[in-house]
Amino acid sequence: MTRPAFRMLPEVTADSAAFWTGGAERELWIHRCHACSRWFHPPAPACFRCRSRDVAPEAVSGRATLVSYTVNHHPWFGEAFPVPYVVGLVELAEEPDTRLTTQIVDCDPADVRFGMEVEVEFEHHDDVWVPVFRPTSTGGHAS
Repeated sequence: MTRPAFRMLPEVTADSAAFWTGGAERELWIHRCHACSRWFHPPAPACFRCRSRDVAPEAVSGRATLVSYTVNHHPWFGEAFPVPYVVGLVELAEEPDTRLTTQIVDCDPADVRFGMEVEVEFEHHDDVWVPVFRPTSTGGHAS
């Protein structure tokens, strides 16, 4: 599949900097609460579960399971973002209820399946490394 030539990039904030720049070191950084030990996304200055402000980003494995997806066929950005492409919702291996909305890459949209094991990859645009996910080498379903 063709990768996009254009991406609308996020505003990098103090809370989100590790998430958007960790790809420079090939690491996916997700916020974790030191009070309740739970992971959460999107990044925030406090844990939404226990309200502790003792939170910080930590590297995760980058492995996840695809729990939902849609195949987009509309050319929203003309030829800069080729269609079709898959927008997926993935659950992190470290914390199944911690989910990221992402693009599923390096996979024909017809081959995308619920429960598919995926791993992070990064696309570098300006000063941002956008985390996208591709099927793992096993391509299997999570157990």
